[in-house]
Amino acid sequence: MFLASIYRIAPSTSFVGKVSKGISCSVNGCSNNATRSLNTDKVKQAGLEVDSGSKRAYLCNDHYKQWKKEVKQSKSDDVSLRYGGV
Repeated sequence: MFLASIYRIAPSTSFVGKVSKGISCSVNGCSNNATRSLNTDKVKQAGLEVDSGSKRAYLCNDHYKQWKKEVKQSKSDDVSLRYGGV
């Protein structure tokens, strides 16, 4: 109970960050609201086409899942090659 009173958030707290303010997805042709922000280079390595104008790429939930699958696949490929897999 004591900790809850110390870390009380003021009711007039405003949103911080572009994602919470409602920026749209950075993938070309997508206009959904972004849920995550990642480094633009990492997103491009996964095969998603984004504008290269900024350091951060903002992804909607669908494109984030697609990015995550590509990264997971590339990591498993690296591990199998490291241990002599096909």
